[in-house]
Amino acid sequence: MFKINLNNKTALIFGFSNHRSIAWHTANKLHKSGAKIIFSVYGAKMKENLLKLVSEWNYNPMIIECDVSNDNDISKLYADLNNDNQKIDMLVHSIAMADKNELGGDYLSLSRNGFKFAMDISAYSFVSLCNGARKIMNEQGSIITFTFQASEKVFPGYNVMGTAKAALEHEVRQIAYTLGESKIRVNAVSAGPVDTLSSRVIQGYKKMKNAASEKSPLKRNITLDEVANSALFLLSDMSSGITGEILHVDSGYNIMGI
Repeated sequence: MFKINLNNKTALIFGFSNHRSIAWHTANKLHKSGAKIIFSVYGAKMKENLLKLVSEWNYNPMIIECDVSNDNDISKLYADLNNDNQKIDMLVHSIAMADKNELGGDYLSLSRNGFKFAMDISAYSFVSLCNGARKIMNEQGSIITFTFQASEKVFPGYNVMGTAKAALEHEVRQIAYTLGESKIRVNAVSAGPVDTLSSRVIQGYKKMKNAASEKSPLKRNITLDEVANSALFLLSDMSSGITGEILHVDSGYNIMGI
């Protein structure tokens, strides 16, 4: 079986929550391919959860606490890495959040603060993290984020997160253009319904998952491992000619008209 070699490559990963998170499965996949991993986590609890998981690795990865809604935190993270002459080759943005009260119900009842919060954490954070990353990223670097088909179609219950994902996907194209001259690629994985900490709070999530399984060409749901494999491909040199793309990993559900 062909194995992607990421020896001498370094990945900076945002968005770890627990062992079910896309960020963790991606990080573990990159680690097994030889990459050095740097984690950024939000809060001491996340760090505690992460330390238990990486205890099985053959080295202790750097773990940095950072609040992506705080510009000073982001600036300090990148300044500290730069001062340590720490270069990166990959950036993984796996961050999405909304007030659970804004997920479901009448979309027109969405509050101004709820809209701002979802857009700030789920979309603007990508802009801010990419801006910092380009200052410490080697040429031929690769950046990925994660999205969902609610960016382009209505999934009742996803509400404001669909709006945030639409913004995120436009950012992927815009940033791919902006960083292209620096030989940095930017892409996104559009994953089908998959069990994570955040998906469970979405109203109607089980219906979304069942519909994807019943109506997709492959007649099944995807796995976290399949999402991580796709991320590994986009982050590696195997995808060297690909940038600005949204790669659907959803058993083909996105192609169906009914």
